[in-house]
Amino acid sequence: MAQNYGLGRGLSSLIPSNKKEEETQQNFSKRTISGQDENSIRGDRFVIEVDINNIVPNPHQPRIFFDEEKLQDLADSIKHHGIIQPLIVSHNGARYELIAGERRLQASKKAGLKKVPVIVRDANEKQKLELAIIENVQRHDLNAVEEAKSYKKLMEDYQMNQEEVADKIGKSRSLVANKVRLLALPIEIQKALIAGKISEGHAKAILSLENPQKQLAAFEMITKNGLTVRQSEDKIKQLSQKSILRKSIIDPQIKKLEDKLVEKFGTKVRITKSGKGGRIVVEYYSSEELDSILKKIG
Repeated sequence: MAQNYGLGRGLSSLIPSNKKEEETQQNFSKRTISGQDENSIRGDRFVIEVDINNIVPNPHQPRIFFDEEKLQDLADSIKHHGIIQPLIVSHNGARYELIAGERRLQASKKAGLKKVPVIVRDANEKQKLELAIIENVQRHDLNAVEEAKSYKKLMEDYQMNQEEVADKIGKSRSLVANKVRLLALPIEIQKALIAGKISEGHAKAILSLENPQKQLAAFEMITKNGLTVRQSEDKIKQLSQKSILRKSIIDPQIKKLEDKLVEKFGTKVRITKSGKGGRIVVEYYSSEELDSILKKIG
């Protein structure tokens, strides 16, 4: 039985397969290129082994963050079992340019491999980006921000709309739209999402707030109190309802002062007038946040 290399529906639709190719892939570890220059072989239908140093990085690689511990685990596995799924490359002069398999390539270098199995494919720049995105998305290798940036790059660089991107990667248009919206969050929140300090559910809840100051205040509230996604949604909904009620009666000058204080303290601030006086209420959600506010006042 031919071995399945797990390219997935998206990748296999871009890389044709037939019985001859499957049989060749199944036996690629036994294949040699004796008597032939590896660069003379067009590998759309074949798996060949090439010098690992002849593979250059993919400039369209959407993945930025690599977990070193998991990369080492993969390297250890490759040492014992070899590479089960070939890398995908295209010709780049006398060398090869990686299209898909960045993590496998890095792990292979860690494992000390001299040669790696590849499928050589002719691809233009747009196809290289599409292939790299599809592979990473199918393997859940991208964090939410990396995925969002890759979709945005397709739309901006190749004039694709959300519907076209969704169709290309086999996802819904709403999923693509929601991912791209994450890029509207303040950089601090995006970094927390990449680092796993908050989940994508938390980020979507924060996006319901209309300005960066309120989003950052909600982010601080969530992280410092360890709120679940449901708790975050409920709390943000309460804050939004209060905000809508106050917007109808708030003095523009008071609102301007509140925004300045929110920016200074990084938390929710409310000013209420009473006759010639009034109150300033600064909310905090932990003892550490209170200490930070007091230091700023001091």
